[in-house]
Amino acid sequence: MKATGIVRRIDDLGRVVIPKEIRRTMRIREGDPLEIYTDREGEVIFKKYSPIGELASFAAQYAETLHKTANMSVIISDRDAVIACAGVPKKEYNDKHLSAELEEIIESRGLYTWHEGSDRIPVIIDGTSHFVSCAMPIISEGDVVGCVAALCDSSGNDRARDSVGVEIESKLILTASSFLGKQLES
Repeated sequence: MKATGIVRRIDDLGRVVIPKEIRRTMRIREGDPLEIYTDREGEVIFKKYSPIGELASFAAQYAETLHKTANMSVIISDRDAVIACAGVPKKEYNDKHLSAELEEIIESRGLYTWHEGSDRIPVIIDGTSHFVSCAMPIISEGDVVGCVAALCDSSGNDRARDSVGVEIESKLILTASSFLGKQLES
């Protein structure tokens, strides 16, 4: 554990303020759930809680199935990072932070589809060889908890992007997003 040198007091209601600098670097936004851990030495640890992270192995199986049946490269993420992927190198994507543009799509709560001639949206911050082709936020009990996205290859080896292909891709991504959102509710 790393000391920050910042000390805060607990108020009369038991609240403590997490400094803005820490919230910014840890990407903690207003309303984000935090899980609280304690240990025997008296330490209290706050950790960002990712409901979709609890479905990581299930999400990985779903992504793998989409890849095998529809030949789609897919990522499944929580609001901050990729938790599962298929059709792309796992080392390149798993646990990597999402790009600001993809975070905006997630916050929009709507379906995104890339169209010829528009800017390509990178999946993760570091930029990679794949970009977002279609994305839909995962919504559970009214809260945005993550995203399912189909990826396209930047080398020009994309699947055919005719209207039928785009429609099928969109429906598969919508179905995956809805299904994962329902899994979190039960």
